[in-house]
Amino acid sequence: MTDDKDVLRDVWFGRIPTCFTLYQDEITEREAEPYYLLLPRISYLTLVTDKVKKHFQKVMRQEEVSEIWFEYEGTPLKWHYPIGLLFDLHASNTALPWSITVHFKNFPEKDLLHCHSKDVIEAHFMACIKEADALKHKSQVINEMQKKDHKQLWMGLQNDKFEQFWAINRKLMEYPPEDNGFRYIPFRIYQATTERPFIQKLFRPIASGGQLHTLGDLIKDVCPSAINPEDGEQKTQVMIHGIEPMLETPIQWLSEHMSYPDNFLHISIIPRPTD
Repeated sequence: MTDDKDVLRDVWFGRIPTCFTLYQDEITEREAEPYYLLLPRISYLTLVTDKVKKHFQKVMRQEEVSEIWFEYEGTPLKWHYPIGLLFDLHASNTALPWSITVHFKNFPEKDLLHCHSKDVIEAHFMACIKEADALKHKSQVINEMQKKDHKQLWMGLQNDKFEQFWAINRKLMEYPPEDNGFRYIPFRIYQATTERPFIQKLFRPIASGGQLHTLGDLIKDVCPSAINPEDGEQKTQVMIHGIEPMLETPIQWLSEHMSYPDNFLHISIIPRPTD
């Protein structure tokens, strides 16, 4: 892969200032103060909220505490989506800090998966990496790695260690020079205005004529109305990691440098602010 390490670092160390408040109907022994945290965009809510849980459990009656879950403005937040994706999809045009509500009861079974331990997050994370490598390299890279390499990827993410993670992940971002890119690009497109979880399909980084496919080519192929609205007025933004990349950016470069640690490009299509 081309070595734009500063981009990789900027993506890794992206943070979202967040204010956690306890839901008003939760029963507490005394008033629950809000809790502030800088959330890593690349991580998962249930991986980085131990301090939040401890803070609020101090004021709760123990019999009132069951599985913790989070919501933003009435929308339960899916823990298996990376934090940065959740913010881009639901809150990117709001003032900071991001205001998240904490719940300890009435778990929304229809909306959220249960997450009883970090093993569940690790299993989900590794399944995504394996799926991404199947698309990129027919699973050859991940299958040649040892168990300790898989563990190092996970521990690098869990402990927020950039060098530890990228020492292994760079192998997943390489390809033979004669190929000019991956077999297919691992991506998922999420739309704020639809109930559909996400769109995913096979998409090659290189066109049949040899030219590089761009982000614009991908959006045109998968979700054309997002960049070519019928009435001509651009009403949406295409967001990755909180920024709006130029549509001319090669999708191969984005895949190498702006994928989340699970090796997928998570792309949000959200309404453009009107003010």
